Amino acid sequence: LKVHCKIALVRRLESRGPVIYNYLSTGNFHEDTAKVYSDLGLFTADKRLTTETTRVFAFLETKQLPTKPFVNLAVGKFNLKQRLKDLINDEITKAKKGKEAAIILKMNSLQDEEMISLLYEAGREGVEIKLIIRGICCIVPGVPDVSDNITGISIVDRYLEHARIFIFGAKEEAKIYLSSADWMGRNLHHRIETMFPIYDESIKAQILTLLDIQLHDN
Repeated sequence: LKVHCKIALVRRLESRGPVIYNYLSTGNFHEDTAKVYSDLGLFTADKRLTTETTRVFAFLETKQLPTKPFVNLAVGKFNLKQRLKDLINDEITKAKKGKEAAIILKMNSLQDEEMISLLYEAGREGVEIKLIIRGICCIVPGVPDVSDNITGISIVDRYLEHARIFIFGAKEEAKIYLSSADWMGRNLHHRIETMFPIYDESIKAQILTLLDIQLHDN
């Protein structure tokens, strides 16, 4: 298996005893790309995330399948694609009930046929979908009766846009995730990837501000 997730664990001896810290990122641990790539990373001691990241490392080290399901993390080869599908379907359900439904996706490449079909369906049902796709994009926004509710841009700048940010829901209901995975067949089916939630409200606000700036890019 190709391991494409960007994760680290730190066990630190403190006065209260050993504490596990967790770094989860959209970007590579690479001294050259770090100078050029624009990414986001989360450093946390939240046990909801450290516990499950420990399980990812245990699988990589032993090849033994996890005995417990991933609840907070979504992990490639386990629950990543299904979690994404569930999140999109939640927005479709909201739209069918006449509620405000929205999806914002920022990634390098969007190519997986099943995910694209589901996004088209969501758009037709009234979900507002905004895309920031730097590279390969196999969805066609703005086609009458097909993708009226889908808009898409690509940002090419001084630094390489490399972050993957997935937002499901509008306003205060928004669920925000960062990930190592693009929506390509190889990422969603054949690699160990991670998608992790952002629980902290101040960090959520930072990410939403960043995306607002990018979505208004001229």
